[in-house]
Amino acid sequence: MGFEGSGSGKERPWRIQSLMRRKQVDSELDRAITDGGASQLAKELSVFQLIAIGVGSTIGAGVYVLVGTVAREHSGPSLMLSFLIAGIAAALAAFCYAELASRCPSAGSAYHYSYICVGEGAAWLIGWALILEYTIGGSAVARGISPNLALFFGGPNSLPAFLSRVYIPGLDVVVDPCAAVLVLIVTGLLCLGIKESTSVQAVVTSLNVCVMLFVIIVGGYICFQSGWVGYSVASGFFPHGVNGMLTGSATVFFAYIGFDIIASTAEEVKNPHRDLPLGIAMSVSICCLLYMMVSIVVVGMVPYFSMDPDTPISSAFVEHGMHWAMYVVSAGAVLALCSTLLGSILPQPRILMAMARDGLLPSFFSDVNERTQVPVKGTIITGASAAILAFFMDVSQLSGMVSVGTLLAFTIVAISILILRYIPPDEVPLPPSLHQSIEPLYFLFSGEENDKELPKDLIGVNDNETQSSGDVTSIDYPLLRKDNNLYKVNELKRRKHAAWSIASVCTGILILTSSASTSSLPEYLFYSACSFGTLLFLAGLLVLSWIEQDVDRHSFGHAGGFICPSFRSCRSAASS
Repeated sequence: MGFEGSGSGKERPWRIQSLMRRKQVDSELDRAITDGGASQLAKELSVFQLIAIGVGSTIGAGVYVLVGTVAREHSGPSLMLSFLIAGIAAALAAFCYAELASRCPSAGSAYHYSYICVGEGAAWLIGWALILEYTIGGSAVARGISPNLALFFGGPNSLPAFLSRVYIPGLDVVVDPCAAVLVLIVTGLLCLGIKESTSVQAVVTSLNVCVMLFVIIVGGYICFQSGWVGYSVASGFFPHGVNGMLTGSATVFFAYIGFDIIASTAEEVKNPHRDLPLGIAMSVSICCLLYMMVSIVVVGMVPYFSMDPDTPISSAFVEHGMHWAMYVVSAGAVLALCSTLLGSILPQPRILMAMARDGLLPSFFSDVNERTQVPVKGTIITGASAAILAFFMDVSQLSGMVSVGTLLAFTIVAISILILRYIPPDEVPLPPSLHQSIEPLYFLFSGEENDKELPKDLIGVNDNETQSSGDVTSIDYPLLRKDNNLYKVNELKRRKHAAWSIASVCTGILILTSSASTSSLPEYLFYSACSFGTLLFLAGLLVLSWIEQDVDRHSFGHAGGFICPSFRSCRSAASS
């Protein structure tokens, strides 16, 4: 990896300008030369394992509870449409992750992308937001396993004494040994290797999917027998209006969080160009289909206003006399929580490793075990931190920070796609091993001897692009810096206009969301802020639709992977 400045992150002094410094993206040839053709991390993951990671990290126990809360308070029988709209919104974010993951297949996920496209300051913020998100999320998931697990031991508070929750009066906390033990077990599994941990997650995820299929098939049979009583309510399909259905879709959107974890394993994928986009797309599609089918069946079994908000699926089966189904659903909830816990701890050491590689953290976190080929030291530290948090703290009050970190990461990834389209980094890295061999040739052919014929055996030389009319000779070599002719005045103006337009779009969205979420604003300030934000947003979009996209976006990073569809490409395809 290189930077636009000279030296590494440790060698350069910290200045305000460093917050906007961007890391240079690596190419396939760069990685092959600098790393000897092999990555530090083991390339073991296939499409099936990526789908297991994505589905297992996405389908948590929330779906076993979320359907009741959202149906009662917002969507009613239209819960299926809420999951559909949320799935479409999640797919848009997934497209952005798919392109960046296939073009920049390195560990770090959104942190890595923001460092390349936005700058060091944004990358630092995103990196710690992701670490905090996964740590708190994993701890919250671990504390949610013990109550569900206790049902198999006779009911609440029926776990063995050494695993039961204990209230400590002096500290006014409730410790949860079961949660801490589960986090440590998952940490040990992750230290064994990426192949072993993903194989276990594939088994657990398959069992969880079987439970959901049980709910769909058996519940559908009950619905056909009872006549789908949940859809024959007097309040209609939209009891709270279309706005209620849309509010429900915003709530269930967080049920799709988890596909981004696939991007954090990009460096360990055998064929990232093909497997990463397929894994992300398939996991989102499978989750959306399962969510919609479960919501259709559960809402059809009982009227939405009769659902138990805490155990909607179990109570629906109990109402139809199937008490034994409660244990099947509880088993699915435990399996879902265990799979989500593994997915929450998996990306943390890889983000720490990426930050340590860039000099933003001590090099201790970048160490990779030679035998297991995983960052064992970082895994142990993150696992121990999550175990301590799960043991001592009730993290329900901090769970909101998980949503903030996720939205921040999704936003910065979408912004990175806009930057890649219009103002991609204008330099590509040259490996140090090629400096002495390439630079003499470059200056030789760009100087006084540019009228000579280039050697036929020079790698990257294209005879069709060789110019001898006084201009600098063009060499079709992906690691050479761009020719100075690209930096013409009109190109600089285009990039400047595009940068201001992207900033206008982001500022407009920020003003709109901030004013809409602030209830204490006076009415005239509320409408003024919304109007100003809308004006900035639409103006930025209008200019971006008029400006041509940068031609170098096609050669950015590992070219040839998935390309996120844009409005301009869709319009061109429609016109053709």
